[in-house]
Amino acid sequence: MIGREKRVLLRHYLEQGMKKAAIAQELGISRRTVYHWIETGQLDRELDEERVGYGPRRAMPSKLDPYKPLIDARLNEYPKLTAVRLFKEVRAAGYPGSYNQVKRYVRKVRPRPLEEPVVRFETAPGRQGQVDFAHFRLPWGKRYALLVVLGYSRLLWVQFYARQTMKALMHGLESSFSYFGGVPSELLFDQMKAVIIEDGRDDDGTLVENSEFMRYAYHWNFRIRACRPYRAQTKGKVERPIRYLRESFFYGRTFTSDDDLNAQALHWLETEANVRSHGTLKERPIDRFERERLLLEPLATRPYHSLVLSPDRSAPKPGQGTTSLPAIHVERRPLTAYAQIAGGHR
Repeated sequence: MIGREKRVLLRHYLEQGMKKAAIAQELGISRRTVYHWIETGQLDRELDEERVGYGPRRAMPSKLDPYKPLIDARLNEYPKLTAVRLFKEVRAAGYPGSYNQVKRYVRKVRPRPLEEPVVRFETAPGRQGQVDFAHFRLPWGKRYALLVVLGYSRLLWVQFYARQTMKALMHGLESSFSYFGGVPSELLFDQMKAVIIEDGRDDDGTLVENSEFMRYAYHWNFRIRACRPYRAQTKGKVERPIRYLRESFFYGRTFTSDDDLNAQALHWLETEANVRSHGTLKERPIDRFERERLLLEPLATRPYHSLVLSPDRSAPKPGQGTTSLPAIHVERRPLTAYAQIAGGHR
């Protein structure tokens, strides 16, 4: 096939009255080709009907070319080497060019790690709930949202508390169990400071031991499971509701008090959060919960009474039924007296 340029010249020479043999010799083609183009009407086609094709641009030599094998070898061995580090190395090897040229080449050839496939972690109905606190700022102070989400149905419960304490946690869990009408077999906790899993002191200074929460879990018949180490496949079920709570409920709303905040939160749960089509499950949480409801553990038959925490979770105030401890009188002696006593027993 004759290229576009030769076809243009062929037509031009014919219009000038040049003989076909001379044209073939001038263009370096055979006379049969010239006759074939004329007989098949190829010269009558509009030149613009044929799409102009351009070959790949020839790579221009660069100052970096002799040093590219060095960069390739270093990146194959240490894929996370920075462009700055590699620039220093090729400069030490004699590279006279700029850093930007090295940076562009490194970006082009750096090995990319294979992305691990995400295996979604799903739980059987009634088996697991996940718990976490999230803090929010309001005009009258910081408030903590306690979120509990059932792992199978993704049914969500949330209430706001003034403080992130053991009392708030216990009260919130009992409220969520009442909301669900049952208790999941295990609760997965993120590392919620020292309030739940580890020994420590709560916000008001009261000593809190994990044995207290163990008794609480035994009373409500659920197992405690700590999210250690961080596992996105499990923790994601509660992390995503936190963001959903911020964006769908909290952002752009007006609240007048803590009671109003919690009332609006419960209304949001029943009219939006638990009745919308879940993005991952493609089902409404409230519909999946119907398959989960009967598999939850039954509610405790009696209230839980703490052996460590006071009912109001704060130190008793003077004059409010406090019990005075008997005074203990200790005889005080100077240090010389103790020295004499110690010396007398030698």
